[in-house]
Amino acid sequence: MTEKPLEGKVALVTGAGSAIGMGREMALALVAAGARAAMMDVDADALARSVNDAREVGGDGCALPVEGSVSSWDDARRAVRETVDGLGGLHILINNAGVPSPRDGAFWELSPEEWARVISVNVSGPFLMARAAIEHLRAQGWGRVIGVTTSLDTMIRGNNLPYGASKAAHEAFIAAMAQELDGSGVTANVLIPGGATNTNFLRPDGGYDRAALIQPDVMRAPVVWLASGEADGVNGRRVIASHWDERLPIAERLEAASAPAAWPQLGRQAASRR
Repeated sequence: MTEKPLEGKVALVTGAGSAIGMGREMALALVAAGARAAMMDVDADALARSVNDAREVGGDGCALPVEGSVSSWDDARRAVRETVDGLGGLHILINNAGVPSPRDGAFWELSPEEWARVISVNVSGPFLMARAAIEHLRAQGWGRVIGVTTSLDTMIRGNNLPYGASKAAHEAFIAAMAQELDGSGVTANVLIPGGATNTNFLRPDGGYDRAALIQPDVMRAPVVWLASGEADGVNGRRVIASHWDERLPIAERLEAASAPAAWPQLGRQAASRR
């Protein structure tokens, strides 16, 4: 891969404000690789700090703050419009923004309002952002949609609703989107860290040894590759960042770190046993 594989590309990264977040790390990696990045978040103060960090990497014109919520159709459309107008285009959408389950416990302890809030951000958010961006991406015949989900174990674990279910829905959306985009020049893939990660999703009283967890910068190398021209034709895959080994040739790297998104092989196996 060249030193600046994303030169001339423009990205929109959601959930990019947190100082220890994966969105910030991915935005910084894209900027370091030559892209310009619109960074979207609901927290204006955190966003301003992360945008300043990105500008220290790539210069004053490399990053654009976009304050707004992915759960709002108006904000989603405005984010795309501000990205295109402010940075001159849009090629890469990273749907990273998310919220955790409000508490541990059984589903009957959740209020409908708590369920709806998580679903609105983690499920509707990726749809609204992709829906707002897709016309532009398809019209130019090249683009990337990258969704951040989680492991299957987390998706189906008890006492983790609605977060687990919301990430399962996001991954299923990516898998279906990839099929519908096939041959368009626009791809849709999943990127996950691969385990418990040191972000603000972890509760302060959780007793975690944060230094022993996966660090959010694990997302940097694989997101740059997925966003680059080298990933043309890679569509409908899930990549595990902690398995991404740049010492390996790309075919071996993909074999070690990726698989089809949403486990379609399980669907075929289930159908064959009926």
